[in-house]
Amino acid sequence: MYQGFLETPPLWVNTQFGLQQFKMPAIDVRSIERQPIPENIRLGHKMELVFQQCLASQEQYTFLYSNIKIKKDKITLGEIDFLVENRQTRQVVHVELTYKFYIISTDITDSIYQLVGPNKRDMFFAKMEKLKNSQLPLVFSKEGISTLHKLGIESSSITQEVCYKAQLFIPYGNSKVALPPFNQECIIGFWIRFEIFNTANFKDYSYYIPIKDEWLLQPHENVSWMTHNEVLLETTIRMNNENAPMIWMHKTDGTYEKFFVVWW
Repeated sequence: MYQGFLETPPLWVNTQFGLQQFKMPAIDVRSIERQPIPENIRLGHKMELVFQQCLASQEQYTFLYSNIKIKKDKITLGEIDFLVENRQTRQVVHVELTYKFYIISTDITDSIYQLVGPNKRDMFFAKMEKLKNSQLPLVFSKEGISTLHKLGIESSSITQEVCYKAQLFIPYGNSKVALPPFNQECIIGFWIRFEIFNTANFKDYSYYIPIKDEWLLQPHENVSWMTHNEVLLETTIRMNNENAPMIWMHKTDGTYEKFFVVWW
């Protein structure tokens, strides 16, 4: 999970959409002092703990605070993900962390709207708008200024960045997807509809349906592989529940691929 997180590229480089990308310092995964990560929390919350433990193992930043709740009249308005300090410049940086899996829907012409979750319940554009209009401005709200002041930090001195990592999946059979302004290196696999997956083109390969914690990983051989017929049965159950599974494929030439089968 740690290596998968560190190896996932940022969704864009430098500044796009008015959002500055946080540049992760070089981190040797072997140097990370790992703390237990609860099994019963969402993957996004696990990524927050992974990010925190990764930062604790490097020398560029000092980790200050995480998940700072901003409240008004005992009602939580939101949270500030992380505050870190650059040890060289002494600059305090507010970092909002996002880790996403998006399929690229080429039915839409504008790239900013093409990135959607495999179950169509998540969109990059909506997340970007939330970051710009809700999460980042929270630092400069009356309640945010007061909360940070109590921690000895002045909101006016903070810079804001996002650590926005993503794995992208292109349509099956379409290798010429243009992504600007997104990072082409984020493309990690493809997505396919069930009726195409249920054809003879795929019958000779082996398959594995990873649990969500394994979605970060590159496919590897040390899993229990299934035949095409077996994976079709498992996939059908998920299709009926409107759940798009990620699948690893082990091809007869020894190579691996990862992809989503969508139900819509």
